[in-house]
Amino acid sequence: MKQSIFKTPKGRSIEFSELGFGCAPLGNLYRALSETQARQTLEAAWSSGIRYFDTAPQYGHGLSEMRMADFLANLPRDSYKISSKVGRLLEPCAPNEVNSGAFINTPNNKIVYDYSYEGVMRSFEASLARLKIDRLDIVYIHDVDVFTHGSQQESDRRVDEVMEGGYRALCELRDNGNIAAIGVGVNEWQVCEKMAQLGDFDLFLLAGRYTLLEQEALDSFLPLCEKQGIGIVLGGPFNSGILATGAIEGAMYNYEPAAESTKDRVRAIEQVCHNHQVTLAQAAIAFPMLHPSVVSVIPGGQSSVEVIRNCATLNHQIDVSLWQELKAQGLLHPKAPVSS
Repeated sequence: MKQSIFKTPKGRSIEFSELGFGCAPLGNLYRALSETQARQTLEAAWSSGIRYFDTAPQYGHGLSEMRMADFLANLPRDSYKISSKVGRLLEPCAPNEVNSGAFINTPNNKIVYDYSYEGVMRSFEASLARLKIDRLDIVYIHDVDVFTHGSQQESDRRVDEVMEGGYRALCELRDNGNIAAIGVGVNEWQVCEKMAQLGDFDLFLLAGRYTLLEQEALDSFLPLCEKQGIGIVLGGPFNSGILATGAIEGAMYNYEPAAESTKDRVRAIEQVCHNHQVTLAQAAIAFPMLHPSVVSVIPGGQSSVEVIRNCATLNHQIDVSLWQELKAQGLLHPKAPVSS
């Protein structure tokens, strides 16, 4: 798998594999994985050439990070890059107090939001302890968006909280060499655009907002990233599933069942892909990689089979004529980069 060097605005070099591994499934997202299944999934990622792993305290309330620790224990520290996130502290609690949402069979920890200086430092140290490593390569501020907090007012409050406290902690960690890069990991490009103008960030982990289905970020946000030299790690390239499965019954889009209008658009995209002997999944993985700011794409993978299948999409060369036809049919943003 292709590896590339990203130079942060501060001049630090970080090597990314073309595909990364999003570790939410290791936290038993939607379904429980056995320890064997979790390890097999990670082994499949490693054997396929994936060297960038992204996790978070939220994922399984610590379970994802602990499973990563077991896998990374026998690997040289310089052979991979790993990111985690801050903004959620884990506190031990009674089983009936576990607020794990879509994560099942998690440790008895409850999540407490804390974007303060002290909270971010505590979260950073706790992640190192769970991962059993001495440093993180990247730390993202996690979920200061409307999607998570329910309103623009609450999102703005969390942004203010982190910029007045936690951001300072991350800058200290970066300046001291404890981490190479800092960023924001969210589901909305708008809050990234705002924070790019408030602070000195290296990377944004953006889930699902620059895909075959969504390119609104091209209007202002991605040009800003290019101008400032900020890299994009693109999560959720399948938009929760529909760009992998197609417009089937029960197809998921943005964490919920897809509307018929979304399915119709996916069917049209899939037909164009079919005309060019390309699968929808192949196009979904390839498209975001064509943007110069995108440094890695991180689809999830709940099994070794899924991981291998995702990595196999890289073996198919896609002619520019596919993207041109999508543009001609109004299915792709006219400004979308379509050649590497």
